[in-house]
Amino acid sequence: MRVKCVLCDSIETIDSYCLQAKRLRNRKITTYMCPSCHERIKRNTEKRINSGHFQFRREIKKEKHLN
Repeated sequence: MRVKCVLCDSIETIDSYCLQAKRLRNRKITTYMCPSCHERIKRNTEKRINSGHFQFRREIKKEKHLN
């Protein structure tokens, strides 16, 4: 299956029967990001988290069964 990265517009080939390909086919909102872009975003996010100025904007669940 041919896929296109949403950030760098590079076209790559992934296995048509892998889980990621199935998700891309069945959920149209799901996008593909190449491994190099994914690694770059991961490094930058970790850098922001370690700086101390990054806050997660997630709702804190009070009941244990809602986790």
